[in-house]
Amino acid sequence: MTSDRLLAELQALRTAVAREGMAVLNGWRPWVERDEFAESAADLACYLALRHRDLRGLQENLMAVGLSSLGRAEGRVLATLDVTLASLAAVAGASPLPRPDAEAFFRGERLLSAATDQLFGASPAPRQVRILVTCPSESAADPIFFTRLAEAGADAVRINCAHDDEATWRAMIAGARSAEAATGRRLRVLMDLAGPKIRTGTVRHPPGRKRLLVGDRLLLCRSGLVDGADAPKFQAICTLPDLFAFLAPGHRMCFDDGKLGGTIERLDPAGALVVIRHAGPEGARLKPDKGLNFPDSALVVPALTEKDRADLKVVASFVDLVGYSFVQTPADIEELQAALAEAAPDRWRELGLVAKIETPTAVRNLPQLVVRGAGRQPLALMIARGDLAVEIGFERLAEMQEEILWLAEAAHVPVIWATQVLETLVKQGLPSRGEMTDAAMAARAECVMLNEGPFVLEAVRALDRLLTRMAEHQYKKAPKLRALKSW
Repeated sequence: MTSDRLLAELQALRTAVAREGMAVLNGWRPWVERDEFAESAADLACYLALRHRDLRGLQENLMAVGLSSLGRAEGRVLATLDVTLASLAAVAGASPLPRPDAEAFFRGERLLSAATDQLFGASPAPRQVRILVTCPSESAADPIFFTRLAEAGADAVRINCAHDDEATWRAMIAGARSAEAATGRRLRVLMDLAGPKIRTGTVRHPPGRKRLLVGDRLLLCRSGLVDGADAPKFQAICTLPDLFAFLAPGHRMCFDDGKLGGTIERLDPAGALVVIRHAGPEGARLKPDKGLNFPDSALVVPALTEKDRADLKVVASFVDLVGYSFVQTPADIEELQAALAEAAPDRWRELGLVAKIETPTAVRNLPQLVVRGAGRQPLALMIARGDLAVEIGFERLAEMQEEILWLAEAAHVPVIWATQVLETLVKQGLPSRGEMTDAAMAARAECVMLNEGPFVLEAVRALDRLLTRMAEHQYKKAPKLRALKSW
């Protein structure tokens, strides 16, 4: 392709992206109440307009003339198109075109950095990625734990409201504040709401056999266990009986983060009979309080439960961020914001909202979720990789976490990389090779979450060192090209 034709194609793309982006932005305006998010909403709208096109041919042609920046346009779409147009016009010998200056070009990075600082505190330079640690129950009685966390490099702590009680949560918050005073290091506190619990309740299995194998049948009970000679030998009560209205024969069910998978054979008044289709060589043990996922079922389940509302009233005035489980629609965001306004009327717009992306519906609605959330208060996204992998398929998880990172960067919204980061190090004291690579990939997010475990302090220190080194090499998708000294 000649430079003139390439220039014309790129100019047409720039015009179309600006026009379509403005149309999308106009539809969002009623929800963009924060001045800080206005520019970011415009950038996100343009990014959607750009990435709804297949740009592979254009990208290849730009590479052939030494120009290839569209692949790193997140957060500065129009500026990227303008600077590429200006350079291409010079290559083609056409009339000069205006070129954004460096300050305008890197504005997206500054907006994302400011949003990250607002949510997680100032950057612990030279490391840019923050570290979030889940509080174990026993930490409520061990305030020194929080001091050690801060000294090791943690930036924030997570209280899982699916466990423990008000007194325990208050003790954890007090421990975090005490650690701040002792170390001079700010520890942000994330209150993670439990959300709807789609789990196994009471279980029953045949005598002498507790593991489900391929070919076994499991009855998910609507209410109580079923007695009788013909009753299935494996049974488990489902903690959310309302979901049976959305199930149908042929729908898949996954148990305990995918350790077991099956399909619904039939529905009857007792519940759903599931045939186990895949399991490990030794099967999986049927236990209570294990997660259930239904990837084929469009569950319409309130994301905010009555327990969540009560928990907000207890501690929302004392934390920095609120985690929102099972958020799927813009209406879910609005419901939580209304509850926050009631629980903490004087400060709810200052509270950080962490939307946990864990279902296909949430992925499809992600731009609208971002606008509804960040339009009214500081927002972060959590890639809840455990549930998301089960819901969309393990093969698609790597691809989807990349797309979530890209879209969030386009909106200048921080991302938390969560689920099983350095898990064997946290639990057993020695990391696997694969999880060290995973942790290095997490450097493209703004925050990384560690689960609780006996070696979590060692994991924080290791992650701090790893993220510090990675910061010298990479920012998001862009390599920094630090001098290599390995050979």
